[in-house]
Amino acid sequence: MYEKYKKKLYSSTKANENAKKEFELKLANNVKNDSKSFFAYVRSKERNKIKVGPLRDSTGNIITDNKLAANIFNDYFASVFTVEDRDNIPLAEPIFTGIELERLSEICINEDIVFKKLSEINVNKSPGSDDLHPKLLFELRHQLVSPLTKLFKLSLETGIVPQEWKEARVSPLFKKGQKDKPENYRPVSLTSIIGKIFESIVKDNLVEHLDRHKLIRNSQHGFTKNRSCLTNILSFMESVTLHVDEGNPVDIVYLDFAKAFDKVPYERLFKKLEAHGVTGPVLNWIRNWLSSRRQKVSISQQDSYWRDVTSGVPQGSVLGPVLFLIYINDLDSKIISKLAKFADDTKLCKIIRNVADVIILQNDLDSLHEWATDWQMNFNTDKCAVMHIGHNNKCSQYQLGNAELKSIVKEKDLGIIIDNTLKFSEQCNTAVKCANRTLGLIKRTIKNRSKDVIISLYKALVRPKLEYCIQAWRPFLRKDIDSMERIQRRATRIITECKGLNYESRLKALDLISIEDRQTRGDLIQVFKYIKGIDNVDYKEFFQLADNSRTRGHSFKIIKVRSRLEIRRNFFSQRVVNKWNELPQYVVEAESVNTFKNRLDSYWKNYVEIQ
Repeated sequence: MYEKYKKKLYSSTKANENAKKEFELKLANNVKNDSKSFFAYVRSKERNKIKVGPLRDSTGNIITDNKLAANIFNDYFASVFTVEDRDNIPLAEPIFTGIELERLSEICINEDIVFKKLSEINVNKSPGSDDLHPKLLFELRHQLVSPLTKLFKLSLETGIVPQEWKEARVSPLFKKGQKDKPENYRPVSLTSIIGKIFESIVKDNLVEHLDRHKLIRNSQHGFTKNRSCLTNILSFMESVTLHVDEGNPVDIVYLDFAKAFDKVPYERLFKKLEAHGVTGPVLNWIRNWLSSRRQKVSISQQDSYWRDVTSGVPQGSVLGPVLFLIYINDLDSKIISKLAKFADDTKLCKIIRNVADVIILQNDLDSLHEWATDWQMNFNTDKCAVMHIGHNNKCSQYQLGNAELKSIVKEKDLGIIIDNTLKFSEQCNTAVKCANRTLGLIKRTIKNRSKDVIISLYKALVRPKLEYCIQAWRPFLRKDIDSMERIQRRATRIITECKGLNYESRLKALDLISIEDRQTRGDLIQVFKYIKGIDNVDYKEFFQLADNSRTRGHSFKIIKVRSRLEIRRNFFSQRVVNKWNELPQYVVEAESVNTFKNRLDSYWKNYVEIQ
């Protein structure tokens, strides 16, 4: 009997292991499209599964009741809403200067548009407060397209938005700091999926109107087509490194709005919309969509009571981000210094050669404070700071309103740590630690160590930690380059098929290239995007193309400019020149990014060994 038991135990254990390996292979193969399932699998193996809190009350006691915690969150989220001063609404700067017929007042809605939106629904998303699951809407899209089209048309014509579309189930999303304080959480709204579909139609038309008339300023990189965190940081740091290389001290001011998305006052927003050429039924619909909103907070299926939403654009909505861009669009209308925005993240930089330059930067800060006061968007002065860069910097003091800005030596800007040395070593160390943690998570959780599983997870979850905006902060110190390479060495060592092989052989067997070579590849792809206009940034900010009649090589050759300092020589616009100019014509004349990538990889594989 015991021998039979042992055989049964062995066979069942083996079957269980095989089933687990097959399941992990399935997760790995689909991790790019559905990383949510992978992390759910990882969380299922963790002992501590508390996602929110626990909070503490005013006496320091831990709150264990989820409903009470939800009410505390809801009270705090509602406490930051703006009480608008409607008696002193300033005049909005007229941004739209076209003819009356070109204003956005009507939207074309037909069954083709609605069906396309229904077909694009992400069925993995959570339902809103109406509990209509996106999977249901997707599966019944053929039956729902006609009634929804009629509903959307009627809503736009009458300017009436169903109350269910204006109700939000809010999830507290932890940012940083202590988990027991509600102020360290961001409210993310889950609203009606049907409402979001119509929001998406309105947003598409609004964005098309803004793009056609070029109404959003070039300083804005957030929520705009063909712009990103990378384009924001590259453009800004291009100016900073150039000024420092020329021997000029630079002061950078980092600004932080207090609860920006939640504080947008509605009547002022409507004035801004009119100034951008949004009128008629579209403006009336947006006005109704933002009125009479309410929200409740949900924690572990326990809901708070409802609270009225009296200001702000809903975080988690489709239309909200675009409305916020419109509201903040004229922030830099009176600014002389270089200003860059990513949604509400704002920064200034200015060469500081003398007292006159200090006065100009201070006047810019005064203008920003005046704008924030007029439009009721207060700065969080505790988080605003100035960084002094360059030799002979006098480290001048600045004020924002009545608050003196603190001086800092480093700042996290859109996820990248910028320090006053501009060497990015700390950013490199942070990225390496984050990648190591994720790789350790994979190693502890995933039992299937086959090539297909580990490489899929490595490419989808680990490597992006090392490559986020890497073109803006690529390390040039050997110790930092080696620390990044060690991540890939460790990852490839895990794979069963690579046991006993050295690193170079492992890369060849797995069809990978070194981290350093991959960074060069990323640089060249970014140059291609700029020169071909794929990213909505003028390439002349970075490069000067050579005169084809007097140079050898391809038709997009870049002129090499001499740099004085190491930090400038190793910045994106300078380090890419030689590698880009070495490429053959058929690679640089590619029609798309994917074609460029394929031709570049083929060229390197067949003709070039990257140094």
